[in-house]
Amino acid sequence: MKCKSLKAIIDKNSRVLILGSMPGVKSLEMQQYYAHPQNRFWKVIGAICNNKDLYNCEYKEKIKTLLNNKIAVWDTIKYCTREGSLDSDILNIYPNDISDLLKKYPNIKTIYLNGSTAFTVFKKYFPDLFNHYSCNKMLSTSPANAKYNTEKLISNWKIITKDIRQQQFTCKND
Repeated sequence: MKCKSLKAIIDKNSRVLILGSMPGVKSLEMQQYYAHPQNRFWKVIGAICNNKDLYNCEYKEKIKTLLNNKIAVWDTIKYCTREGSLDSDILNIYPNDISDLLKKYPNIKTIYLNGSTAFTVFKKYFPDLFNHYSCNKMLSTSPANAKYNTEKLISNWKIITKDIRQQQFTCKND
């Protein structure tokens, strides 16, 4: 199946860029980053942004929380073929133009790569960016990464807090 990445979540105030590999089937179907209910991304980001209920929020509130905390999200891969959602099944990679995105948003200084595939693709297609940005390989929040529990992921991802100005933002659950 041919897969196409989602649009970047970003604005002029973004200071941190989190890059995944390619959204899974559920995320592509819903056109929402990290939409699979077992993906721990929103729980991790909620802990970082002082909003432990973020994973229960509406998607637009999740986006608002990211942007309020100067966090941008995108993927390393623009197009690929893949059956299912596993990164190990990704073939025929065509990368997103991350270099161009970073030129358009000069406040971004730090890049966090969500898992091994995101890191590997980034390193292959954008090796020069390691010289200009702080690039950090993070533990994957994917449900396929069952080796680590949510608490371990939060502990690993907490380093993001040094790169963002903390602002508490809460969502309304209707």
